[in-house]
Amino acid sequence: MAAGCAARSAVWGVGPEVIRSSMSRKIIDFQDPQPSPALRHLLACEQAQLDAAVSDFFGFHALQLGLPEVSGLTANRMPHRWLACEAPAVGAELLTHYSALPFPADSLDLVVLPHTLEASSDPHATLREVHRVLVPEGRVVVAGLNPVSLWGWRSRPALWRRWRKWETSGGSGEWIGYWRLRDWLRLLGFEVEIAQFRCYRPALGSETWFERLGWMESLGQRWWPIFGGMYFVVAVKRVHGMRLLSPAWKQASKRQVAPIPVARNTAVAPDKPLTLHEISRSGE
Repeated sequence: MAAGCAARSAVWGVGPEVIRSSMSRKIIDFQDPQPSPALRHLLACEQAQLDAAVSDFFGFHALQLGLPEVSGLTANRMPHRWLACEAPAVGAELLTHYSALPFPADSLDLVVLPHTLEASSDPHATLREVHRVLVPEGRVVVAGLNPVSLWGWRSRPALWRRWRKWETSGGSGEWIGYWRLRDWLRLLGFEVEIAQFRCYRPALGSETWFERLGWMESLGQRWWPIFGGMYFVVAVKRVHGMRLLSPAWKQASKRQVAPIPVARNTAVAPDKPLTLHEISRSGE
C-alpha cells in the first residue's frame, strides 16, 4: 500500500498522506454539509453548462428531475418550469417516481436530468418515460459521472455500492458511461446534439492540492477529452414521418400578376389618327 501511494505521489506530485486522506472519503456526496473541493467544482461546472444550454431552448413546459442543489432551469425562459423529486426536498414542486411521471404524452418541451439516471432504480425506464412526455423535437439534458476517468478509477472499490444519498430511496448509485447512455438514447429515438466532458483533475480531498492541479482542466480538454469526470449531453427527440412547418412568412411566395385581356380594334392601328371619312363611317 505504501509503495502504491509513493508511486502515485511521484506521478501527481501529491504526498502519500494527502492521497490516503482523500481516498478515505466518498468521492461524491451531494448531501454532505461540508462538500469537498471536487464536489464544489462539479456543481459549478454543471451549473455553467446548464445555464449555457437551456437559455436557447424555447417552449412552454420544462421539468427538472432530481438534484435540487443545481438550478437547471434558472436561465430558461419557458413560462412553466417545475422541479420534481422522489423524496421531499427544498424547492421541489412535485413528488413523483422518475419512471412514472404525472404528465401526458407529448406535453413537455424540455427535461433536465442532473445525475437523475444514477439515482433512479431503473435508469432505462426513466429515460423511456422522459421520451414519452417530450414533444417531438423536445430536448433532454443529461449530466452524469464518467466511470472511465480519474474519478471513476479512484472510486473503483466503492463504485458499485450505493451512495449514501440513495441507499434509502432505492437508487442504484451506478455510474452510467457516456457510450452506454448514447446507445440508450439512439434506441429510444433521440439524436445527440451536444456531448461535452469536464472535471479532469483527480478528486482529492485537500483543497490546496486540488487547486494546484487546476492546469489539468485545459490539458485534459485538449489531449484526453473523453476521460473527464463528468459528461454533459443534450439530445433531441426525433419522430419519423413528421415535419415541422416553418412560419408562413418564410414561405410566402411572390404574387403572380395574371394577364388581363383588353378589347381593341384590330382594323385600325392604335397609334394612327382617324381621318374625317373614317369617323363619319363609324357613326353610320
